[in-house]
Amino acid sequence: METLETDYLVVGAGASGMAFTDTLIDESDADVVMVDRRANPGGHWNDAYPFVRLHNPSAVYGVNSRRLGTDEIDEVGPNAGFYERATGAEICDYYRRVLEKDLLASGQVRFFGTSNYIGPDEGSHRFESRLTGETTAVAVRRRVVDATYVESSTPTTHTPPFDVDPDTRLVTPNELVELADPADGFTVIGAGKTAMDTCSWLLSQGVPPGEIRWIRPRDPWTFPRGSFEPLEHVPLFMESFSLWMKAAAVAEDVHDFFQRLENNEVLVPLDPEIEPETLRGATLSQDERDNLRRIRTVIRKGYVQRLEADRIVLDDGSVSTDPQHVHVDCTARGVETPPPQPIFAPDRITIQYIIAPGTIPFSPAITAYVEATRDDDAEKNRLCPPNPGFGDAEKLVGQTLVMLRAFAAWQAEPDIEDWRQRCRLSYTRGMNEHLDDPRVLGALERIGEYQESAIANLERLWEPAEPSTA
Repeated sequence: METLETDYLVVGAGASGMAFTDTLIDESDADVVMVDRRANPGGHWNDAYPFVRLHNPSAVYGVNSRRLGTDEIDEVGPNAGFYERATGAEICDYYRRVLEKDLLASGQVRFFGTSNYIGPDEGSHRFESRLTGETTAVAVRRRVVDATYVESSTPTTHTPPFDVDPDTRLVTPNELVELADPADGFTVIGAGKTAMDTCSWLLSQGVPPGEIRWIRPRDPWTFPRGSFEPLEHVPLFMESFSLWMKAAAVAEDVHDFFQRLENNEVLVPLDPEIEPETLRGATLSQDERDNLRRIRTVIRKGYVQRLEADRIVLDDGSVSTDPQHVHVDCTARGVETPPPQPIFAPDRITIQYIIAPGTIPFSPAITAYVEATRDDDAEKNRLCPPNPGFGDAEKLVGQTLVMLRAFAAWQAEPDIEDWRQRCRLSYTRGMNEHLDDPRVLGALERIGEYQESAIANLERLWEPAEPSTA
């Protein structure tokens, strides 16, 4: 059995593992061994459906050292007026370039794809090749980095959470694009970003809205695309964020918090007639939202329990179907949100969200920066508090609280603030170049006025749930 030595063993080469490793080697001389079960880096993007693209701008996605795309605003098409958003294929190609041109070329990183991490064994760690079965031991001088704790579940890698009659036509979004026989209608199952993408794709392919049914057990909140744009649009982002903070400071209860966010267009319900119950980070322009609202047959009878040849059985009743009808399973949870735990522990880093909602890669990147520039784990955990993640809409209270605590801690650290201003994964990159914009000045004044009271009020609102997220 071969034995390797390294400073850090990074398990997982998806968006989190790549962003962490990129920043770590940029800020230190650390040696890194990366292990991933897939042959290529990029994590779940390797399994994504063909019509997937980022919900957020390419300008704030990927790794800090290499730009994704051109940082340009689209002039034509459905994304016109917004910063470009890479497709799944573009993202996979990007991560291969990052691995080959940046990480491996640095001489600090070794990558072992198509390998399963087995775990610790008598003072070292082991991984096994999925092709040959050969086992490799790794002696880790500093830490194991778990970049899989918050992992994405995609339609092709999960099992439907309901029973399926063999005579029904159930496909994943990946299989949807390969249909050989016409359907007499489509039923999209799920209410998350994958379902929104699938409905949008069907409409773009000329499927009439009346031929699409949408099973939404719980309706979602969405973020407005115009308020979550970086670079030249950072004044809009700052304005929206400051209104978010003010809402957190003055809300009387959780319902009032969400009402204020909706009134200030920080959050927008997918259906204005239905009170949302979930929030999983979907970002839509008003045109995208209006397009989805063309689908009028929305089934709200709870979750699917059984898919039969002639009916769909749900929690609160059933609806008819037939063998020629195509059902699209969009129930994969996307980003999993397991219970938060300290990010820094002896001999281990467990990568989790710090800022959520937001782009996934920023949190592991700043985690790596703190790891490279601080010595005390208690201090590192203070600077990098884990976020409760997505799911029930009420989690936004905890998300906002953790995010504001982190911002307050970073503001007191000049080097972190300087790094954030330079980090291409940060929405506020280049904000200082817009200090002559009245929207930015107004936002900064509002933040200064409400930051402390927002944290205090959110602690009150989140108090019943706080122990489980500490």
